[in-house]
Amino acid sequence: MSKSLTIVLDDQRVLSDLCGVNDLNLRTIEDVLDARVFTRGNEILLESEDSAKRDTFKRIVEQMKGYSAEGYTPGPDLIRAVYLAILDEKGADKELLENAFITLPGSGKIFPRSANQANYIRGMNEREVVVGIGPAGTGKTFLAIAHALGEILSKRKRKLVLTRPVVEAGESLGFLPGDLTQKLSPYLRPLYDAMDLLVPPETIARLEENRVIEIAPLAYMRGRSLSQCYIILDEAQNTSREQMKMFLTRLGEGSKAIITGDITQIDLPKKSQSGLTHIMRILHPIEEIHFTFFDAGDVVRNPLVKKIIRAYESDV
Repeated sequence: MSKSLTIVLDDQRVLSDLCGVNDLNLRTIEDVLDARVFTRGNEILLESEDSAKRDTFKRIVEQMKGYSAEGYTPGPDLIRAVYLAILDEKGADKELLENAFITLPGSGKIFPRSANQANYIRGMNEREVVVGIGPAGTGKTFLAIAHALGEILSKRKRKLVLTRPVVEAGESLGFLPGDLTQKLSPYLRPLYDAMDLLVPPETIARLEENRVIEIAPLAYMRGRSLSQCYIILDEAQNTSREQMKMFLTRLGEGSKAIITGDITQIDLPKKSQSGLTHIMRILHPIEEIHFTFFDAGDVVRNPLVKKIIRAYESDV
């Protein structure tokens, strides 16, 4: 068997789309296949004698050609999603990975990088309450923010409400200057970091100025009814059972609630009192509420983070 597999692309635009800016797409294909990928004229080549890799390479190229023909420029996230779909032997999961994505007006599409992420996106598309549970770096907060911005910018929801419990393992909020909303802002920084990656800063500033984005301290949400809103509760592992019940019953007509948390990072004095672990038990049977459980395999940060999480998981 020849060491290289060559695919001829007659359309130069398709070849350009497949390579990506600064050949970033080629490097992504190399990364997922763990084999050298390069171009020569109007040809794209894979340097490998592994039959499974050669077959996967051909299928990736064919699907990327299809996306390019439809006018969509492939990117690294799409390539990873297609690769995972090809690896998945279950037809339903393959279809889910190919069809689950988030559309941001003016910013293109965001594709999942794992089956759990695809399942999470499907839940956000179909259910009013979605719970994402798992370690840091698995994309649960980033995808929630992306989906929320998509709903807000397309005007399907009128307001994005960000909240979290005021519980910390270290310094008290009382040492920070300002009112309670200002004190809470630094703790919602991960949500704003996600927004910064997704939309221009001026878009965020405009949404805040028009009160489309609201920071709502969890303790002050009692008595409110939030209609046509997209509500994200972050760090939910640190809610009490009473706080979680209060939050869930704020959901008004046309609203969606996304709850994210890591049950290995509970900072409450009694971990058994966590509102997040409580709803895992009592709300899981309710069909209208979607749960996605992430693990170290879903980590999309530095690969070292995945190894660190697995080391902690094994140290029990």
